[in-house]
Amino acid sequence: MDISTEALVAISPIDGRYKANCHSLSNYFSEFALIKFRVEVEIKYLLYLAKEKVGFAGELRSEDEQPIRLIYQSFSMVDAQAIKVLEATTNHDVKAVEYFIRERLQDIGLQWLSEMVHFGLTSQDINNTAIPLSIKRFMAEEYLPQVNSLISLLRGLANANAAQPMLARTHGQAASPTTLGKELDVFAYRLAKVQARIAAMPIEGKFGGATGNFNAHVVAFPQVDWPTFATKFLKEELGLERQTLTTQIENYVTLGSLFDSCSRLNTILIDLCRDIWAYVSLDYFKQTVKEGEVGSSAMPHKVNPIDFENAEGNLGIAIALFNHFSNKLPISRLQRDLSDSTVLRNIGVPFAHTILAIKSIERGLGKLTTNGAKIDADLEANYIVIAEAIQSILRREGVPNGYEILKNATRGKGSFTAASMAEVIDQFPVSDLVRAEMKAITPANYIGVHGQ
Repeated sequence: MDISTEALVAISPIDGRYKANCHSLSNYFSEFALIKFRVEVEIKYLLYLAKEKVGFAGELRSEDEQPIRLIYQSFSMVDAQAIKVLEATTNHDVKAVEYFIRERLQDIGLQWLSEMVHFGLTSQDINNTAIPLSIKRFMAEEYLPQVNSLISLLRGLANANAAQPMLARTHGQAASPTTLGKELDVFAYRLAKVQARIAAMPIEGKFGGATGNFNAHVVAFPQVDWPTFATKFLKEELGLERQTLTTQIENYVTLGSLFDSCSRLNTILIDLCRDIWAYVSLDYFKQTVKEGEVGSSAMPHKVNPIDFENAEGNLGIAIALFNHFSNKLPISRLQRDLSDSTVLRNIGVPFAHTILAIKSIERGLGKLTTNGAKIDADLEANYIVIAEAIQSILRREGVPNGYEILKNATRGKGSFTAASMAEVIDQFPVSDLVRAEMKAITPANYIGVHGQ
């Protein structure tokens, strides 16, 4: 646990209490990371201009390319602090990045490139590529692997409990039996569906000048096909799809869709947390006791399902922010207002709460052991649930009013044992063979098939 002074005075628990569990997100969503990604985009754009021989009196030597790339590849905290010093004067964060790159080019003797740094661009050409680039890398390196890990864990638990029959509950009432493994597998299946959609989503960027029309680019170099240039640059250098019709800022349509899908995945995770919590409450799962831990400050016996409760809380925060992002970001007055700027700086927050939640769920699942005896006892005490099976066979045999007879015999009844059901079965005008077939049905074997 991080008990440094910095952690104790942090306003957000993401950077305080929970920092140790989500510190890797600072590689993508911190102020340092944003500055670094901006520098990377600016440098790659400069080199792409040189590669396409646009705007340079001389040709860039191949041996000069790597020193230029090192400006972003070896970017350090000292570099970021230097940019913040420049920003204190410019009062403009992206302009400070431009000036920093100019200084570094002078340091390595390539100041003749300086005038083409940030050529024709507005700050949003940098922000609307740097931020999607950070998201793209985070999704590939952190988010999707974490979701896959949880799905694999769920599938492992599902396989381990595939043969464990379990009383189902619809509307909170005893219902047709299922298996514990199948119910866990349902969540893995649902999560995998959303995960696949998220993984397949293109990450887009905007690159087109002050109002999206390449005005400055075209007036300076009218012979260049700038839309094609920009599309190729984003695809080849950044791995992004270019939005071909924009204002000063990107449309945020696909980014909003990504946030919607992340919110939907979190909603499924809340459902999982609540169901596991209920199974623990029913004593279907036991929780591993860890030496030294306290469940309650007053009740010594308690072992609370806190991992699932904490996850539920974190998921709710993430959903609220994801929903705000997808609702707010596509709205901007006329060709651009600044209201998206502060929102974009918070993109890492819901992702951090999501990662925290997934880790909590994995930790909680790792503490569970199946209480087969309790699950089996609940099945045995609820023979009433095979009434559905009996009336289905009666329909097959053409016995009239089988459903109604069973309803009168079972609905609202309390304890209903195998003997109770046998008495009901004996009332029906069926052959001994069919009667034996019905009596062979138990809550434990009336589980149907699934997953096919």
